[in-house]
Amino acid sequence: MTTLPPSSNAAENTAGKQRGRPFEPGKSGNPNGRPKGARNRTTVLAEGLLDGEAEAITRKLIDKALEGDNAALRLCLERLLPPKRGRTVSFELPDKIETAADAVHASSLVLQACAAGDLSPDEALEIMNLISSHIRLVETNEIEARLTLLETQQKGLQA
Repeated sequence: MTTLPPSSNAAENTAGKQRGRPFEPGKSGNPNGRPKGARNRTTVLAEGLLDGEAEAITRKLIDKALEGDNAALRLCLERLLPPKRGRTVSFELPDKIETAADAVHASSLVLQACAAGDLSPDEALEIMNLISSHIRLVETNEIEARLTLLETQQKGLQA
């Protein structure tokens, strides 16, 4: 077994060769950046290979999906159907939710709509979160009003 001299430490050997930061802060090697409209070389090559064949490939994919190929079917559905996004829902809620009692009443209406099948559990959860957030804002506003009143009264007593 050979031992290396103490000066052969890798960090020490490269310490004099390290460049640090190659560019000044705020300035890169390409200040103009990538030109607008410049396309990735791989994308251009792939499009060139598919040029004129896209219709035949699409037809083949649909045929495979119709034959029962699950991967082809999944690919077709992913491309044809937009991703699921939240839908608008309509159901009865109180006109105003200004107290904890109003929030309890509103949440019970949401639960009833969910139990009746008018709302999915996910939709009900989102609406309950909205009600909770709203009631926290109402409570914060109420606390702020009380605090302002107390500060005003305290100033009146000191004067």
